[in-house]
Amino acid sequence: MGSSWCHRGSRLTNKLSPQQAVALAYLEHSGAPKVVAKGKGLIAEQIIQKAKDSGVFVHESRELVSLLMNVDLDQQIPPGLYQAIAELLAWVYQIENKEFNTEG
Repeated sequence: MGSSWCHRGSRLTNKLSPQQAVALAYLEHSGAPKVVAKGKGLIAEQIIQKAKDSGVFVHESRELVSLLMNVDLDQQIPPGLYQAIAELLAWVYQIENKEFNTEG
């Protein structure tokens, strides 16, 4: 079972603080989640829109995005972020399970 989700920074976009987005993917038994897309400004908006169009969960956290922007593409998240991402993953799985159980 695998999951994808997208984190986004501030919704407000201006010259000093452009919107940022990072997309993560995780496959069970394949190590830590990986950064599969990241960008600022228009690229961030496209990442977020693609995630929404694909039904991928989008979470907003300026601080987490700022940290994830330092991770290279196709690289696993660093151990220092395991706890934060694990908590987010657990929350996403709970939401997905509730939706599945109410649909089924």
